[in-house]
Amino acid sequence: MSRIERRFAALKAAGRTGLIPFVTAGDPSPDDMVPMLHALVAAGADVIELGVPFSDPMADGPVIQHASERAIAKGVGLHNVLAWVAAFRETDDETPIVLMGYLNPIEMYGYEEFAEDAVEKGVDGVLMVDCPLEESHVLAPLRAAGLDQILLASPTTTAARLTALSEAAAGFLYYVSFAGITGAAQLSTGDIAERVAGIRAKSKAPVAVGFGVRDAASAVAIGAFADAVVIGSALVDRLSGATSADDLAGRAHEFLAPIRAALDAR
Repeated sequence: MSRIERRFAALKAAGRTGLIPFVTAGDPSPDDMVPMLHALVAAGADVIELGVPFSDPMADGPVIQHASERAIAKGVGLHNVLAWVAAFRETDDETPIVLMGYLNPIEMYGYEEFAEDAVEKGVDGVLMVDCPLEESHVLAPLRAAGLDQILLASPTTTAARLTALSEAAAGFLYYVSFAGITGAAQLSTGDIAERVAGIRAKSKAPVAVGFGVRDAASAVAIGAFADAVVIGSALVDRLSGATSADDLAGRAHEFLAPIRAALDAR
């Protein structure tokens, strides 16, 4: 079993909802990235979604766009991201890490070379926003190397395509809770619950729900019917003003620990 499979199996056995925080690699401080990843785990993260900075993150709202811009301005690239994962793995070989981003950095790196390096450094999966199922043949070298391609579904996904996504899903299937960018809109949990129930009935992989989850209340509402909740923009915003590794750890704990506790108390 992969790390992702083991983690979701453990969550299911314990009757717990997974918590997946998203952070942008290199923001707010490249020097403090590895301590920040450990702080997320200490605060209750089950899987970490690590955003690869990109100049045109079309699925992301202003908070994550600005985080990417800040990281790029500090020279952060894919090689740095992999190095941080490797350093994290020196003391944590259990927490799954999924890289979230866009195809261009991997294409520039080289698909085969990236696949080899990512597995060697300890990456478990990739979520490429601009690589739909119909074009996922380009990621074949990554899957062949053992990386899970995390697929996306949304409220506008057709029934036929949803069946195809459910059959192809590996690691977990990411359900985007509304048609829009990260950090926007309000959740309509009734509609999401119905949709997620249909997906879970078809999918061989767990279903995580993201976009619009911003606090304990919204996480608990989603956790009532999803296998995991993803929280990004609100966390990135909370971390953005940190000035040290200790400050980052404190902010991560203050933000995530109450969400973890609320999910466990459901």
